[in-house]
Amino acid sequence: MFLVKEEPANYPFAAFQKDGGTTWTGVRNPLAQKHLRSIKKGDLVFYYHTGDERAVVGIAKATGDAYPDPADRTGRAHVVDLAPVQALPRPVTLAEIKADTRFSDFALVRMSRLSVMPVSEVQWKWILALAGTRTRSP
Repeated sequence: MFLVKEEPANYPFAAFQKDGGTTWTGVRNPLAQKHLRSIKKGDLVFYYHTGDERAVVGIAKATGDAYPDPADRTGRAHVVDLAPVQALPRPVTLAEIKADTRFSDFALVRMSRLSVMPVSEVQWKWILALAGTRTRSP
């Protein structure tokens, strides 16, 4: 399970849903790339709006394993194809997550600028609970 970040002015979750999926590109940070490269087909991914919103707003699913970015001449960058699953019943804000001590070791709290990060199964459940849903996955 992972979390990816996007500026809602650039590509909001609603547009992602309307498109039915996208190739997740543009990740250049080495640690974010490491996490992106470990995404496998079927992995669930939280969609996080950055900027003024700063909230987990939806769930996506990897439709295939991460693969080398065809636009990267160095051969180091990878991309992954994602499809929308569902919007969360309500966004879970970064402020809520930071205020909850259970998330003290969550990468979103510790390294908030990282654009792709792992989410543990327990963190996933906690975020879903904060969003008002009980299901582990859709």
